[in-house]
Amino acid sequence: MRQIILDTETTGLDPNQGHRIIEVAAVEMVNRRLTGNHLHRYVNPDRDIDAGAMQVHGITPEFLQDKPRFADVAQEFVDFIQGAELIIHNAPFDVGFLNMELRLLEMPLLTTWCDGVTDTLAMAKALHPGQRNNLDALCKRYGVDNTARTLHGALLDCELLAAVYLALTRGQESLSIGLEVRGERAAQAAARVRPKPILLQASSEELAAHARLLEAIAGESKGACLWAEGQEGI
Repeated sequence: MRQIILDTETTGLDPNQGHRIIEVAAVEMVNRRLTGNHLHRYVNPDRDIDAGAMQVHGITPEFLQDKPRFADVAQEFVDFIQGAELIIHNAPFDVGFLNMELRLLEMPLLTTWCDGVTDTLAMAKALHPGQRNNLDALCKRYGVDNTARTLHGALLDCELLAAVYLALTRGQESLSIGLEVRGERAAQAAARVRPKPILLQASSEELAAHARLLEAIAGESKGACLWAEGQEGI
């Protein structure tokens, strides 16, 4: 199973107000193992960056002056995520921005390229209702080292989210393994061939001794020995 952990940084909070993507990162995971294959691009948005956004990610317009536009990296991006399940923290935010960028280029929307989107924020809220479930809080809860995260950064956040996602879904993996093991054991038990019972015949001496014992019991019980009554059928 191929999954892509994905994150973006932006000029602001709302693509409907003209805000744009300035950084995109995608980290590949196959069968719950990071492959080391990733995509990471900074993007020139051709507009100012909100002061509040700069405080979060630290990316300045000056840094982005010589970076490509999203149009220059769009095809590379969709090729990288092609056919994979996307794992995103607070997915509606990133999906909204990515769809806006694709729409401006008259390209198909995000779900056309990928095999569905999983929102780890929604997962965390279901598992830990009423608690903080941002990425820093989840790293602390699951013992993921995030000391290098002084500012938000798309690539680092993807790597942290990959570790958090594996922790969030570890119970599902254990359940699957448990079912497989129990199923295998049941199949092995069903396949076993039970040995045929061995029938031992009493010797004439043993039958004579048994008859004498019944006779003695009948005498003591004044003829009320049930075993003696059924002796003819034995």
